[in-house]
Formats: sequence, C-alpha cells, structure tokens
Amino acid sequence: MSIKNILTLSASLIIMTITSSVAAVEIDSSIARGGKLYDKWYKVTGAEKPADTHPAWPASNTQKKGDVTHRCKSCHGWDLMGKDGAYSSGSYQTGIKGLTAMKGASNDQVIKTMQDSTHGYKGKMSAQDLTDLANFVTKGQFDIDAVIDRNSKKAKGDIAQGERYFNTVCAGCHDKTGTKPKDMPALGGLATKNPWEIIQKIMNGQPDEQMPSMRAFDLQVSADILAYIQTLPQK
Repeated sequence: MSIKNILTLSASLIIMTITSSVAAVEIDSSIARGGKLYDKWYKVTGAEKPADTHPAWPASNTQKKGDVTHRCKSCHGWDLMGKDGAYSSGSYQTGIKGLTAMKGASNDQVIKTMQDSTHGYKGKMSAQDLTDLANFVTKGQFDIDAVIDRNSKKAKGDIAQGERYFNTVCAGCHDKTGTKPKDMPALGGLATKNPWEIIQKIMNGQPDEQMPSMRAFDLQVSADILAYIQTLPQK
C-alpha cells in the first residue's frame, strides 16, 4: 500500500472515530431535564413563580389562572397532543395545538418558537435550559397511545414486572402503597385519573425533587410501573 493510500486510510479512520464519538454523546439526561422543564420550568430553574396569567392563555378558559398557565404542559398537554389529546376537554381545554409535529424538528426551530412574542421565554431560561427543552420536544417524544389506552386510561404494561420495579426503585420514597410523601395525593389515584402525567414523571422525574428518571431504560419499563401503580390505593 502506498504512503498516499495509508494517509488517506488513516484520515478516514480518524474521521470515523470522531463521528462515532460525537454520535455516542449521551442525551437522555438532557431530554429528561427537558421533560421536567416542560412540566414546571420555573421550579427547575429556580426562577420566581409567575404571579400573572400568561398573556397567551385563551380568555375562553377561565378555570385556570396564574403560574399554572405558564407551564408548557398546560397548553400542549402531558401527551403533547394539545387540543387533539387528553386536553381536548376539561379544565385545561385551550384549543391550542400540540407538539407532535415537532418530533424530529431542529432544536433551533423549537428554541426560536419558545423565544417569540407568543411564548415569551426569551431571557427567562438559559441556553442550556432551552437546549434541554428542545431536546425533549424534538427527540424525547414517544408513541404514548402504545403504552396507555386512550379510552380506558389503562396502562399497557405487565403489572407483575411493574411491582418489581416499583418496590425496588420507587417505594423508598413513595412506600409500597404509593401513599407517600404525605404532602401529595396517593399515586394510585393520580395514575388512574391522569396516566399521561404519571408516565411523563416516571420517564423524566419530578421538578426540583430527587426522583430518578427512567428515561434511559426501555419505554416498556415505565409502562409496567404505571400499570402497577394503577393497582395501588386510590386515596
């Protein structure tokens, strides 16, 4: 082999190594943090809780006001389907579209939207916050109907497997009954009423709490945990 060919091959190997290294960068933690920002960004960032109602909150919805209207999930839903999903009716009905069309979009597009005059988050989040939230929207979405039946609200998971996961990962804080901490409602009731919220919290964690994220594991693990939680005491 000629020196020219050797040099060409060496250069190709270096490029392949660099490309492989870049592709292997861990992103699940960023997506999970983005999920918590989507839930309650001001809790995650330590910002002051908004006192006003978000300017973009529709006047047609008088059931919600104040800081809750500043949460991404309040407009776009826990299932990220907005007016076409679980928030097509009820106290969070806004008529605002979801974010499913943004799956696979560029982060720049999402960040630009978050900083526009409608959303108004320019200067309220750091560059890392915006990146994490964009990663959640563009790379962290999953087929939520594949793990939760929309009509019955039942999780499509293995209850027995979910019990193993819950009792070894979750029960330390929530007790095996799912009734702790005492300052929150029983998990069984929450998971039965709004399973889309609970699957997101299982996947991403709870804002400003030491709750582990199951994002790095197979989605079915979270579905199994949710299925088991739905069998726990409702109150």
